[in-house]
Amino acid sequence: MRTVESLPYRVRDIENVFIPMPDGARLAARVWRPVTDEPLPAVFEYIPYRKRDLTRARDALNHPYLAGHGYVSVRVDLRGSGDSDGVLTDEYLPTEHDDACAVIDWLAEQPWCNGKVGMMGISWGGFNSLQVAARRPPALAAIVSASATEDLYVDNMHYMGGCLLSDNLSEATVMFAFNSLPPDPAIVGDRWRDMWHERLAGSGLWLEQWLRHQHRDDYWKRASVNEDYSAVGCPVLAVGGWADGYTNAIFRLLEHLDVPRRGLIGPWGHKYPHLGVPGPAIGFLQELVRWWDHWLKGRDTGVMDEPMLRAWMQDSVSPQPSYEDRPGRWVGEQEWPSPKLDTREFTLTRYALSEDPGDEEPRRLWLQSPLSVGMFAGKWASYAATPDLPSDQREEDGGSLVFETEVLTETFEVLGMPELELEVSADRPNAMVAARLSDVAPNGEATRVTYGLLNLTHRDGSGEPKPLEPGREYRVRVPLNGMAHSFPPGHRIRLSVSSSYWPLAWPSPEPVMLRVSTGNSVLRMPHRTPRPEDERLRPFDPPEVAPATPATRLEPGKHHWKVERDLESGVSTLEIENDQGTFRLDDTATTVRRATTEWFSFRGNDVNSVWGETHTVRRMERQNWRVEVTTNTVLRCTRAEFVLDAQLDAYELEEPRADPRKVAKRVYSQNWHHRIPRDLV
Repeated sequence: MRTVESLPYRVRDIENVFIPMPDGARLAARVWRPVTDEPLPAVFEYIPYRKRDLTRARDALNHPYLAGHGYVSVRVDLRGSGDSDGVLTDEYLPTEHDDACAVIDWLAEQPWCNGKVGMMGISWGGFNSLQVAARRPPALAAIVSASATEDLYVDNMHYMGGCLLSDNLSEATVMFAFNSLPPDPAIVGDRWRDMWHERLAGSGLWLEQWLRHQHRDDYWKRASVNEDYSAVGCPVLAVGGWADGYTNAIFRLLEHLDVPRRGLIGPWGHKYPHLGVPGPAIGFLQELVRWWDHWLKGRDTGVMDEPMLRAWMQDSVSPQPSYEDRPGRWVGEQEWPSPKLDTREFTLTRYALSEDPGDEEPRRLWLQSPLSVGMFAGKWASYAATPDLPSDQREEDGGSLVFETEVLTETFEVLGMPELELEVSADRPNAMVAARLSDVAPNGEATRVTYGLLNLTHRDGSGEPKPLEPGREYRVRVPLNGMAHSFPPGHRIRLSVSSSYWPLAWPSPEPVMLRVSTGNSVLRMPHRTPRPEDERLRPFDPPEVAPATPATRLEPGKHHWKVERDLESGVSTLEIENDQGTFRLDDTATTVRRATTEWFSFRGNDVNSVWGETHTVRRMERQNWRVEVTTNTVLRCTRAEFVLDAQLDAYELEEPRADPRKVAKRVYSQNWHHRIPRDLV
């Protein structure tokens, strides 16, 4: 990654500007302005992750770079976050969208703006860029949406295929910690403490709300863009990575939007592509400049002459929980769905995948997976902070039904979303199925390349699930996540089917015996033949960024994933530590401590012994201002309920935290206890 010191425009950094809202509230913004009298377009990013400190390092790499290329680049804290007024009580509320439209109007009216505004973001910022585009504010000319989805229930960290994800707990923990932090007194003045206590008392426990909406109801639909794709009225660049959880939406957006659009999918996790891990990272900021120059300045940069979809076709690799780089190559599709792909269909026979099953008699295979299947599955979305990718699938396949092709005699490449159609029955009214595709090397190593989940009560949709009739055979469709993978000659393609996948997804409320019928069960894969035009695709530039914000490391971080099994008690635990240590932001003289630990456990094969727990510490220190917030959240279950307990404690520290004579005054504490009925989950 190259740091660019000299850019076409000199840049003025304005630490904070308050943007007025129609109701009198003010949103805090950091602004990078090109030094010129010429009115220029504005680009803004709108997220709740604290511009003053916790995204300061990333913002410094991105926004000055865009400003240096002739854009007023703006980072806005959502209402109730960072240094903005108010209390944040949930994701993607109407107030959030109303405020965004007001920000766009305000930007367009400034004398330094030419009236055109772009919106961009990753994760939350990618979500609300799409959602605001569907509101059609007049000045919004284009968006960039990275690592996001247009369906808040089907493809999000909350639920997948109607199954409750453990990332639901993880994301709730992230927001629990963020929402409990105070604004910075250097920005908001003496009212910081009143604002802090208003947030501590008012933000709430979001996990409770998310658990009370276990189906795709109006709660999820209200901000899901796929309810009306035609509402989006400006060009869209949709970006994601194969190691992330948000690639499927890119395929749907390309297919269903009616506006100019482009898709980009690399090997990355939940990161902007110029910071992408696994690599190779690309010059994404240069791509943003090309995109914004085309849509906000009217320059022909050629961005719309290129394929509608650019995707990284991944080569075969040994299974590892982390990679520095994923080998592969870029491929392109001029339209999506692509007419140049063909569907290859493999029938499930007795432990085999066959394109020519012949007259083999259908068989019924029985399955009840141990709860250990899934302990090496990695995270639903890789955040690139710890080794969170799936490990060798041989450790998972012992508790699964396994179906394999013969040894491949030629390269077999897949691009898109495979689908498994199963004939299946269960001996309980509530059951789930997990399906995994793996690349099996000649030495037996199995690298997972995609997977899918289905809560079988959601077989006809997630709006109104229906219990299974025990013993009755159903024909169900299990969509697998989008992928681009090249299976080489000498390897096999393996499909693995299990009845649980903990801790990636919460197990069914009772032990379930599944019966899978071969013969009529099929795996369909979107097959892509390599093409010579892929070699002529315009290469991406190497990554470039603006100079980093100065920071001093005070305490090292710690990152690990540990799976432990106590043979005496039968308890197995996955422990994930993401301790980012302590560092000082030198330009604001602020010391930041940030650490999160997660535990996911089970005992034997007791499906109601599973539990997840998270603990966070967040600390901000500066002369005459020292605060710390800790949270603890525990989610357990019975056959009929989810049991949720949480604790929040906030402190003001009278001495630096490193001083053993410190005095910590607890200024706020709250506990929660909820029992939430399970509704076919």
